[in-house]
Amino acid sequence: MGPDDISRFHQTLEGRMKESNRSSNVPRFVKRVELVQKQTIMHYQTQQSQPFLKIVVALPTMVASCRGILERGITIEGLGSKSFLTYESNILFALRFMIDCNIVGGNWIELPAGKYRKAACIMSYCQLELDCLYSDLVSHAAEGEYSKMAPFRILSFDIECAGRKGHFPEPTHDPVIQIANLVTHQGEDQPFVRNVMTLKSCSPIVGVEVMSFDAERDILLAWRDFIREVDPDIIIGYNICKFDMPYLIERAEVLKIAEFPILGRIRNSRVRVRDTTFSSRQYGVRESKDVTIEGRVQFDLLQAMQRDYKLSSYSLNSVSAHFLGEQKEDVHHSIISDLQNGNPETRRRLAVYCLKDAYLPQRLLDKLMYIYNYVEMARVTGVPISFLLSRGQSIKVLSQLL
Repeated sequence: MGPDDISRFHQTLEGRMKESNRSSNVPRFVKRVELVQKQTIMHYQTQQSQPFLKIVVALPTMVASCRGILERGITIEGLGSKSFLTYESNILFALRFMIDCNIVGGNWIELPAGKYRKAACIMSYCQLELDCLYSDLVSHAAEGEYSKMAPFRILSFDIECAGRKGHFPEPTHDPVIQIANLVTHQGEDQPFVRNVMTLKSCSPIVGVEVMSFDAERDILLAWRDFIREVDPDIIIGYNICKFDMPYLIERAEVLKIAEFPILGRIRNSRVRVRDTTFSSRQYGVRESKDVTIEGRVQFDLLQAMQRDYKLSSYSLNSVSAHFLGEQKEDVHHSIISDLQNGNPETRRRLAVYCLKDAYLPQRLLDKLMYIYNYVEMARVTGVPISFLLSRGQSIKVLSQLL
């Protein structure tokens, strides 16, 4: 295929893309088509490299429609009707960007002096917001000074709900009565923020800020404001992806608090919850919920335990006893509602229980060195840290092949 053929191919593909993306008002769908020398890893190859067409489209969402057009076949003037085998057309956009820019999960990125400017339009809640061309980013290999761990801000939280007798709490009926929060800098032993938000008054707890509210709505909004103020990089807990976080989001919907689910770093970007099924040969089939919070990694200790350890029980009590030699406070779930409906002293007992449930995941995270292990795994395999919990082995292999 010569330069003239490539030009005709480009024009034909542009026309077909316009037909299949009528709703898009992009000036050019196919940005460029160029001939590159690459080598396929399919089958035994005698030659070092062969010519491939590299196609760049305007938006990540257009890759699928472009692939469909090429695989079904297009008619090119002078060449007739041809169908094409596509390569690397099913790569996730985030991974594609990281590979093209030589970025791996958990590594340091530098913006060279003079190559960036302050953002004209503020789109996030970040402390610094800058504009820079992606081609100017400098990705540092994890060696020497750049192998150090960033001082991540880690929030560990736990919620308590007032369930009905004999029923598991449901967000449509049962209110959130307490939220305990611990904030720690990665590498430090003790949290620098310890607080608990309670519905109705609560007696003081030594070393803990107790915030009492008269309405559940006020607790949820106070927690959202707390998240924005603390601005954690990593949110941890035990079973937070399947229970705590979806429960808070659904409870806010029931109470019609439209402004609650903006917990990420992007302004007006709402937290999205969807049911997912994780399936792999190594771990089997597991149902969970995928909660998307822009700019924050969610690290569910329950999922990590199930992936990395074979235990007889994965309850927080059993896991803590096994690894830490500690157990939860002695409060049975059946008396939680009675403690809440009692007096400030009984609510204090419940708050101590809730705080312990937030503290134990933080202890497990430190004891088992999860942050170090997962950041180093992300650096080696080249995938984002969040992929290590939510995906299997094949994404790591694919990333390294590319």
